[in-house]
This record gives sequence, C-alpha cells and structure tokens, in this order.
Amino acid sequence: MLVSGAGTVLEAIVDADLPVALVIADRACLALEQAAAKGLNVEVVARDTFGPRFDRTAYTKRLTKVLEAASIELVAMAGFGTILAAPIYDRYRGRILNTHPSLLPAFPGWRAVEDALNHGVKFTGCTVHWATLEVDSGPILAQEVVPVLPDDDPTVLHERIKTVERALYVDVLARVMADERVGAR
Repeated sequence: MLVSGAGTVLEAIVDADLPVALVIADRACLALEQAAAKGLNVEVVARDTFGPRFDRTAYTKRLTKVLEAASIELVAMAGFGTILAAPIYDRYRGRILNTHPSLLPAFPGWRAVEDALNHGVKFTGCTVHWATLEVDSGPILAQEVVPVLPDDDPTVLHERIKTVERALYVDVLARVMADERVGAR
C-alpha cells in the first residue's frame, strides 16, 4: 500500500482481512502510524522536496527498489500524494491499483471533489482503476455514484465519497487478489 494521508482506506483493507505486506508513505502521516500500530511492515520513502526541484524519476526508482526488495507483486495506492514516473509502471505494469474520488474520466487530479462542486454536477462518486503513467486515466475496474447534495462543501462531500470508496476498493482488491477477471490490464 502506498499512502500519504489519514489511512481510512488502509484501515478498511486491514479490517477486511486482506493481506498487506508493506505500507510505504512518501511523508510522515497518520496512515503510517496506524499501520505500525497494527503491526504492519512500514517504510517511509521520503521526498527530498515538494518544490520544483523534485526529481520524480529518481524518487520513483527509489520507491520501486523498496517494492522489489520486499517481493511485492501488487501495489495499491490509497491517497498517495506523489505522482510517480515511468520506472514503476514499467516494472509493475498492470499491477498497480488506484482509487480516485470522482467518476473518471471526469475530474482527474488532486482537486476532484472541489472540481465536481465547482462544475455544479448532481452526482459524482469514486473510481477504482489500474494506474498508468498518465494520471487517473488507466482502465476502470469499478465505480460507484454518490449524489451531490445542495449544502455540500468539499469536506462533507469527500467524506461521503470516502465511505463508498472504502467498500468499493476492498471489494476490487479482494477480487484482484483472488485472481478474478475485473478488467483489462
């Protein structure tokens, strides 16, 4: 699992008794603390900067080496805040899952919930997809709709999306781990 945030998706995966061999974060975060408290193997592959001098390819190579050293076969991103470069997609082609808080292809990127609200949509949701080099554009495995309510703000809507997202991601991960056909790789 690749994480950067609160760890609610990670918690849902652990609570569903799905195996998690390693949790990697790109920064100190609550998800990493929760993983360690649950006795999971954790590692920080820290970014050296969040500014324009960030070497995305070098960082991705470091992260990929950690995954390889741990003999990881399937990677699940859950709120991972770093866009990765080609080396990981070359090495783990068709074996990296991601979850996103919109009904892709609508509203890709980090501000999906705000974008949905700014566009005045009546429905949004979440998507689980195979991650590819192009951000939020890989083959879609599952989606679930979440209504946008009149009084929603980004925080309230995102929490409602995350509730649906946790169940959907667990379901897709369980099917992938059982080697069921859940979409093109």
